Order: sequence, then C-alpha cells, then structure tokens
Amino acid sequence: MSWSFVFFFNSVLLGVGLAMDAFSVSLANGLAEPEMKQGKTNLIAGTFGFFQAFMPMLGWVCVHTIVEHFRAFEKFIPWIALVLLLYIGGKMLIESIINIRKGREGEEVSLTKVTFGALMVQGVATAIDALSVGFTIADYGWLQALICALIIAVVTYFISLGGLYIGRKIGTRLSNKAGILGGCILIFIGLEIFITGVF
Repeated sequence: MSWSFVFFFNSVLLGVGLAMDAFSVSLANGLAEPEMKQGKTNLIAGTFGFFQAFMPMLGWVCVHTIVEHFRAFEKFIPWIALVLLLYIGGKMLIESIINIRKGREGEEVSLTKVTFGALMVQGVATAIDALSVGFTIADYGWLQALICALIIAVVTYFISLGGLYIGRKIGTRLSNKAGILGGCILIFIGLEIFITGVF
C-alpha cells in the first residue's frame, strides 16, 4: 500500500472502529469516578490508546512469523475479553450496590475508583480483538503498520477522553448509582465482544 490519502483515511476509520469499546469503557470509568483528576483522565485515555496500537502491531508481527499458531489462538479472543470485562464490570457493580446500601444505613461510603490493575485489565480486554487487525494490515510494510497503529492510538486517545468527559458529567448527577450503570456497561461490552466474535 502506498503513502496515500486512502492509507491515512483507512487508518483513521480503523481507529474509530476499534475505539468504540474503549469509548464505552471510558464512559463507565467516568461514571464510576466523577471526581477524576485530569492527570488520571489522560492516563486512562493514553492506556487505551497504547493497547489499541500495540495489539494490531502484535497481530502484524504474528502474521509475519507464527501465523498458524496465531490463527489457533484467535478463537479464544472473545472468551478472554468476556471473562475480563465480566470480572471488572461485576466488581464495579457489586461495589456500587454495597456503597448504596451503606449510604442508606448512614455508613461512610468509599468511592469506586479505577485502579491501575483494573485499567490494565480493561486495556487488554478492549483491545484484544484488535489482534485480528494484524491480518487486515498484513500487506503493509513494518513502517506503514507502525504509522497505522500510531494513528489508531491517537484516535482512541481522543475518543476515550470524550467518553471519560461524558461519563464524569453524568456521574456527578447520578451520584452512587453511576457505578451500577458503569458496571452494566462493562458487562454489556464483554457480552457484545463475545457474541460478535463467536457468532
């Protein structure tokens, strides 16, 4: 593929398509932690951007080296995403329900915060299906594949920032109930990735 407008346009479109899961998870994170500082917002968006760029490049490397093993692994991708997002979403849901109950009983409520470990799991879970993009960009040279991955990262970063911003605005209004909505969103995304990946 040549360095044309079509190459850059396709890379941006690929980035938008891949970033939709990251947007939804960012929305859930913003709902769960409406008081999130700007530095953490940038960290979350950057993490999603990194994983959305890393996975297609990893897929590209696999296509050019261990393609037969990669094809065997590909069928497990929806299952991995489902398990990871069900775990994180379920944890967020349970913590929010406990907080609502504590609030009713007059106990001190601890805010559900996005931890570093949870962020890493979310990053992998939302980007693991991007491994398959390695097949889509397999005819690119390594430099073109890298530029494509970087474009995907930038697009994902800004879309994730949008999701976090919207989630924080809504989360401030919903108080403790926002965590329940965020947990449900994560569970729904896990199911959506699984259903589209398997069926």
